[in-house]
Amino acid sequence: MSLPYLSVADYMIMLNFIENILFHFESCFSRKAAFRWFVAINIGLMLRSDKLGVTSIIRDLALNPGCYDSLLHFFRASSWSLEDIRRRWFSAVRQYAPLYKEESLHVLVGDGVKQSKEGRRMPGVKKLFQESENSAKPEYIHGHMFGGLGILAGSARNWACIPLSIRLHDGLQAAREWKGASVSAASHVVQMVEDAYHAALTFGDSLLLLDRYFLSVSALEKLKSLNDSGDVRMDIITKAKKSCTAYQKPGPRKPGRGRPPKKGTAVHLKALFVSHNEQFCETELELYGKKETIRYYCIDLLWGQKLYQELRFVLMEINSIRSILVSTSPALEPLSIIRLYSYRFRIECTFRELKQQIGAFCYHFWSKYMPKLSYYQKKGEPTPLERVEGEMPRKKVLEAVRAIEMHMALSCIAMGILQSISIRFMGKVSSDRIRYQRTPSRGRVSEATLMHYFRKHFFRLLGQKPELCITQIIQGLQEEPEEQWDSLAS
Repeated sequence: MSLPYLSVADYMIMLNFIENILFHFESCFSRKAAFRWFVAINIGLMLRSDKLGVTSIIRDLALNPGCYDSLLHFFRASSWSLEDIRRRWFSAVRQYAPLYKEESLHVLVGDGVKQSKEGRRMPGVKKLFQESENSAKPEYIHGHMFGGLGILAGSARNWACIPLSIRLHDGLQAAREWKGASVSAASHVVQMVEDAYHAALTFGDSLLLLDRYFLSVSALEKLKSLNDSGDVRMDIITKAKKSCTAYQKPGPRKPGRGRPPKKGTAVHLKALFVSHNEQFCETELELYGKKETIRYYCIDLLWGQKLYQELRFVLMEINSIRSILVSTSPALEPLSIIRLYSYRFRIECTFRELKQQIGAFCYHFWSKYMPKLSYYQKKGEPTPLERVEGEMPRKKVLEAVRAIEMHMALSCIAMGILQSISIRFMGKVSSDRIRYQRTPSRGRVSEATLMHYFRKHFFRLLGQKPELCITQIIQGLQEEPEEQWDSLAS
């Protein structure tokens, strides 16, 4: 029976593309069994029909139920290095994904994401404040705080933010002195800059798009030290608070004793919307997929208490809504800064698909050596991590942390493969021919639609290519034929 919608050659290209990316990681594993589980889990995440833990992978790939313990053990195994897998993923994205460039610069996108967790023996769970204005979200939750990093791929009308890494950025500081723990003592903001720069070492000179709370003195100091120490340069585009105060450049030094001034007159940026109203330029610009009339004004000022770094501020007014954008690069044009910042929302779409489709945040890794978390813990009382004593219990807790981050890394890889296939086959498959949608997309096929398509046809695709390594790996882990079960029963 022939497969619909695509030619046989296209199907073979799709399968070879998946195999090439997954086998890009083969050198990261010291044991062949661990690599086979890596392949099976990634394919399982691309096909899973529910989000009920790793058992959904066994069900959707029809694996032998006896594989469950081995599957769980993989996430805590010592046969792989998480940092090696992350670096190989960066390399695979650069080699295989259709990345977007802004004047020879790759565009990275970073943001934080909080996930509610009820597990009291999960390491890293803490009380978190949610800044969201969504009334459906509680003000405080107990859960994990992640820092997510992605890179833009595709074209202006068919964006995809391919996830590069999602790491725990908070809740583990008490374990930074433990043996074998790779826990940073830096804040979430600084860790985001570090993660992005480590990715830029693979991709080259880059721009990093961040939300407004990432504009801080510590982040700019870390960025400057990283740019000074490496061969790669990275600049940040973010948003400033409306109450932001900057400073003019200092004037000529006055004669006499004393050190020269580091800053000039204070400038309240919010006031410039009124005082410099006549200097605003008006133009049309395509933002979020439609033409908008905007008014903008650009000015270079010093910012940061005791730092006084020169930044480019772009004051923008659209539909009576005022915003202040910031760039660390004085070479970027104001309209480019406005347009680039509008691309930042793509990482929010990636987080949504990771949650709703891949099930990246539906993990259940815990440790019996972890003291129970008290939801009513008072300020000043030791945290559960601080109460873990002994080398062996600490090792087991760190294994649970490692399992959580490995699950997130595999979810990033699975999502990135789906997004790359969606962009590569854009125009060849329409979403309304795969499954019913009330408003089918006119651009690239969504990740949800592609997963639905794989669930229906993936095993038939593998049947047409029995020589593929991924076919042999999955078939080797599947249940025995029914005839063998019948003979055993008799």
